[in-house]
This record gives sequence, C-alpha cells and structure tokens, in this order.
Amino acid sequence: MKVEVDLNKCQDHGQCVYAAPDLFALDDEGRLSLRSQVTDVYVADVDEASAEELYEAAEVCPLQAITVHE
Repeated sequence: MKVEVDLNKCQDHGQCVYAAPDLFALDDEGRLSLRSQVTDVYVADVDEASAEELYEAAEVCPLQAITVHE
C-alpha cells in the first residue's frame, strides 16, 4: 500500500503523529518532518502491518492531506 501526503494542504496540526507515531513525526520546529524530504507531495510504500494506523492518520487529518492507495 502507498501513502500520499499533500504538503501544500498540510498545516502541521500533528493529528497524524498521534494516530500513527511510527509513520509520522514533527520536527523541532513543529513541522511535519516529511517536509525536509520533499516540497509538494510525499509518496511512500507502507507495510501492511501499519495499515490500521495509516488509515486512522488519514481519517483524523483535519485538511485531508493524507491519501491511502491500496
């Protein structure tokens, strides 16, 4: 499965960090740490074992910046 994070939509609320701390993190400045890796859209493969956390993170994102592709 793949996760896609639209970093243009993301406003660093951090709800994904609480829902899936093994997949998401905030940096020392309170920004989603993925921002250091890409500028617009982050796409990554995610292990099926993390599926529940990933779906929860996508659901709780207030700006719906996280999309899960199976």
